Amino acid sequence: MNDSSPPFLPVSPGPLDPPELPVAAAPAPLPNDQFVAWLRRVAPYIHAFRGKTFVVGIPGEMFVSGGINALIQDLSLLHAMGMRIVIVNGCRPQINEQLRLRGQEARYHKEVRITDQVALECAKEAAGEIRLDMEAGFSQGLPNTPMANAGVRVISGNFVLSRPVGIVDGVDCIYSGLVRKVDAQMIRLALDNGLIVLLSNIGYSATGDAFNLMMEDVAAATAIALDADKLVFVSEVDGITDDDGAILSEISEAQAKKLLATNSVPAPLRTYLRAALHACEGGVARSHIVPFAMDGSVLLEFFLHDGVGSMVVEETLEALREATIDDVGGILAIIQPLEEDGTLVKRDRALIEAEITNFTVIEHDRVIFGCAALYAFPEENMAEMACLAVNPEAQGLGDGERLVRRIEQRAKALGITRLFVLTTRTAHWFLKRGFVLGSVDDLPVSRKKLYNWQRKSLVLLKNL
Repeated sequence: MNDSSPPFLPVSPGPLDPPELPVAAAPAPLPNDQFVAWLRRVAPYIHAFRGKTFVVGIPGEMFVSGGINALIQDLSLLHAMGMRIVIVNGCRPQINEQLRLRGQEARYHKEVRITDQVALECAKEAAGEIRLDMEAGFSQGLPNTPMANAGVRVISGNFVLSRPVGIVDGVDCIYSGLVRKVDAQMIRLALDNGLIVLLSNIGYSATGDAFNLMMEDVAAATAIALDADKLVFVSEVDGITDDDGAILSEISEAQAKKLLATNSVPAPLRTYLRAALHACEGGVARSHIVPFAMDGSVLLEFFLHDGVGSMVVEETLEALREATIDDVGGILAIIQPLEEDGTLVKRDRALIEAEITNFTVIEHDRVIFGCAALYAFPEENMAEMACLAVNPEAQGLGDGERLVRRIEQRAKALGITRLFVLTTRTAHWFLKRGFVLGSVDDLPVSRKKLYNWQRKSLVLLKNL
């Protein structure tokens, strides 16, 4: 996938070769009650994802690893659930292997392959072989396998127009190219007709030339052109990690930019993160990086609450950030109407100033349009989300959901495993967003002592 890959890797077997054939033995089934509970738990995701467009980037390293057949089965399952799938494959190790067989060395400049005539022929051969293997994989239909009765049809074509990279720092990249345009209209037409679209790392120019492109760039450009709901890289890396080596399940655009600016991200991951950030900046709501070494990682990322990889989140707002002392006036303007009608507990300016670091705000054109606060109870691994409020002019635009996600993100960063809210009038809103009804006895001991029995607020809980 990345240019730091070992140059000499064996060409992977096709999906239908013996090592890839599914075996008859199946794992022991779940007990009935566990299976039913699992199916009910994933049902909301199935409803939410039906009809959505997902672009999936697959590096050449995955074909070498031998895990492509399982991924094909998983993508076929998503397709059967009504999701619209576009696949973009890379073939860096395969190109390097073809170059080795010709007695040539792979050459790069600033992570971009220098594609001469020989390397271009190698790229065409590798891309063609992988495309045929993918088509064969989606044509499977053996009984007692996930592909039985699948009937998946795929299509590929000259959907990606390109232009040459040109001369960079005096180095001519020759037939290495950049994406100029993606034919989104024709891709959508294919998706509308129930097809899975296969794209490769080869692009075509108006002069009739073919260019070798970076798979990550093609995937990001395609996701932007289609206004896709998700971009997913099934990668040879586990995801973005923090200083302790733990996977960061959610990363904002600002965090991604900061990581890339520090040059602390290693080469394979840097390429994925840069493409994921580019997609989010182009309007793609979610970009995921998941490991292909984990069986079923795409399914786990989609259908588990926290997933198994890293997700870069689009920030369409001018600012979603932690509050400062300068925001006190804006916060008061938002919450005072809700305090007057009894929706929120009254807080004076002095209290908000003292607790300002607990607040998160949403800002449009330098005007505060929403806020929420987080109060941690670390001894019980719990935290309260309080003072959630959105300007009436912005209600229905998703600001409330963004604030909840940011508060959840802040809570998880503190090691909190359970979030709770107290509310008298907005219980249904929270129930629709994953909270469940609890009781006063579920509150942390110190918070229980401060419970206002006159307000009789409902206690709602959510596991993080």
